[in-house]
Amino acid sequence: MSDAAKTYFLNVKESANGQVWIDRLKTGDRNTAQAISQSMDVPELLGRVMAARGVKADEAAAYLNPALRDLMPDPSTLTDMDKAINRACDAITANQRIAIFGDYDVDGACSSAQLARYFMQTGIENEIYIPDRIFEGYGPNPEAIAKLVERGAQLIITVDCGATSFEALEEAKSLGVDVIVLDHHQMGVELPHCEALVNPNRQDDLSGLGHLCAAGVVFMFLAGLNRKLRETQNNNRGNLPDLMALLDLVAFATVCDVVPLIGLNRAFVVKGLQVMAQQKNAGLKALMRAGRLDGPPRPYHLGFVLGPRVNAGGRIGDAALGARLLSIDDDTQAEEIAAQLEELNRQRQLAEKQMLEVATAEAEAEMQAAKPPAVLLTASDDWHPGIVGLLASRLKDKFHRPSFAIAFDRNGKGSGSGRSIHGVDLGGVVRAAVSEGLLDKGGGHAMAAGLTVNKDNLGALRAFFEDKLSDAVLSANETRSLKIDGALSARSATLELYELLERAGPFGSGNSQPVFCLPAHSIRYAKIVGTDHVSFSAQSGDGANVRAIAFRAADTPVGKLLLDSNQPIHLAGTLNADFWQGSKRVQFRLLDAVVAR
Repeated sequence: MSDAAKTYFLNVKESANGQVWIDRLKTGDRNTAQAISQSMDVPELLGRVMAARGVKADEAAAYLNPALRDLMPDPSTLTDMDKAINRACDAITANQRIAIFGDYDVDGACSSAQLARYFMQTGIENEIYIPDRIFEGYGPNPEAIAKLVERGAQLIITVDCGATSFEALEEAKSLGVDVIVLDHHQMGVELPHCEALVNPNRQDDLSGLGHLCAAGVVFMFLAGLNRKLRETQNNNRGNLPDLMALLDLVAFATVCDVVPLIGLNRAFVVKGLQVMAQQKNAGLKALMRAGRLDGPPRPYHLGFVLGPRVNAGGRIGDAALGARLLSIDDDTQAEEIAAQLEELNRQRQLAEKQMLEVATAEAEAEMQAAKPPAVLLTASDDWHPGIVGLLASRLKDKFHRPSFAIAFDRNGKGSGSGRSIHGVDLGGVVRAAVSEGLLDKGGGHAMAAGLTVNKDNLGALRAFFEDKLSDAVLSANETRSLKIDGALSARSATLELYELLERAGPFGSGNSQPVFCLPAHSIRYAKIVGTDHVSFSAQSGDGANVRAIAFRAADTPVGKLLLDSNQPIHLAGTLNADFWQGSKRVQFRLLDAVVAR
C-alpha cells in the first residue's frame, strides 16, 4: 500500500514499537458500519468492528447470534467421510475394540477425548495412545501400531496426525487392521494406505472446511456417525451420545490450535464456551480450578491459562496426561491429573525462563552487529526439545523477525522449531532446506515450522536462511502496522461497552480482537508489577480513569514511555474484563503507545 493510500490513525507514522497506526475500517465500509448500527440498534463502534471484519448489514443479526445448525454442513461433504463413518459403524455394530492414536497437544488431546467419550457411551471398548514427544516423535509409528494390535485393537483411528504416516499405516495393513485417519494438516497428493482419510486439507477435498482443527473434523465425523447409527437402529435415539456436550472440547482445541475463528469455527467456540461454563467435563472443571479461573471461561483462558497446562504434559512429562484428563468422569482422578499438569507447567515455565535468558542474550548480541541477521537462529546442547517452540515464539515477538530455537542431543542431532512474522513464509524455506540437504527433515506452514538438523550443518543453514529470507524480512519490518478499530475515552471504556463488543466475538485468529485508541491520555501511578509488567491508570481530559496494564513491557520502549513520560500519550490496546475477588472490572491492555503531538 502506498503512503498516500494509507489512512493513518491519529496520524501516527511511527509508534514506540516502530509501527504505523492504520484505521482498520476501510473508507468504503463506513456506510456498512452505520447501517449495521442503525438496523441492529447498537453503538456505531460495534458496527465499525463488525464491518471491518467483513460483516455485511444483512448478515449482522446472524453474526451476533451464530447458530451451529445453520453453519454446519453435511459431514458427507468431506472426502472419504462416508467411508470412515461406515467403517466405524461396522465396528460399533460388531463390538470391535478401537484404538485412538492422537497427537500430544491440546487439539490431539481434545480430539482423542471426544472419541473416547463417544465410544464409552456407546459401550465400545477403546484406548487412547499418545506417542512420547521425545522418543517417538510426531504421529503414528510402526512400533506403536504393532503394540495396539497386540493389545487387541481391531480398528485404529488417528486424530490430528496420520495423513503422512506412510510407514506406520503400511504396518497396520500388514497386520490386517483397518485405519481411519481424521486430520487437518497440510499434505501432498500421495496418500498413505488406510480405510479412509478424512482431511479438509487433502488435495482432492472440496468441502471448503480447511480452516477446521482436528477436533472440528472429529466432531463432524461423530455427527455423521450418530446419523448413521440412528438410521441403522431404526430411529432409536435413546442410547446415542449427546454431541452438544462435546462442544467444550471442540472449543478448547479450536482456540488453542489458533485456527481462524470464522464461520463454523466461531460457532463451535461460542456454543462450546457455554457448555464449558456448565463444568460438566470433570477434567476441564479440575483444570479450571488449577488455573484459578474466576468468572466464566473466555478464549483468553483457553489459549493462555488452560492450554499451556495440557501442553505441559506433552512438552516435558507424560504426553498422555491431557487426553486422559479430558476423557474421564471421576472428579478425584481429574483433580490428581490436573495437579500433575499444574506442576509440569510450573517446571516448564522455569525451564523456559532459563532458556529464554540465554537465547535473548545471544540474540541481542547478534542484533548489535553492523548488519543484524534477518533470521534469528539460537541453539544449545542444554535445552529441552519440548520447549523450543515457545522459545522461538518469544524471540520472534521481541525482535520482530523469524526465529528458530534448536535443542541438540549428545549425538549432535538437533530438534528445532521456528516462528515467523506476517509476510515471511517459514514452512517454504524449511522445505527448501530439506531439498538442499541441509536438514534431515522439516516442514510446516507460513507462520511456524519444525526441523531436524545435524550440528555440522548449522552454519550453512544459517547462511541459507539469510539468503532466502532477508529481502522478505526487510519488507515485512518496513511495513509493520497496527490496525485500530476506533477511539475511546477513559470514561467510555466501560464494562457495558466491553460486554456489547463481546457479541462480535469470540476473538482470536481470523477474527482479531478489536484494538482501540485512548487519544491524549495522561499516565498515572505507573509501576512495574510481577517481573516485567507495567500497571498504570489512563486518565482522560475530563478526569475519568481506566485501569490499564502492559504485559512484558518493563524493558521495552513502550514500558519506558509509560514509566518516564509526563506528557499526554496516545494509547492503543484492547478492552478486557478482569475478575478480582468475585467482582468484574474493565481493564485496558496496552499494545502500543506514542507521545501525543
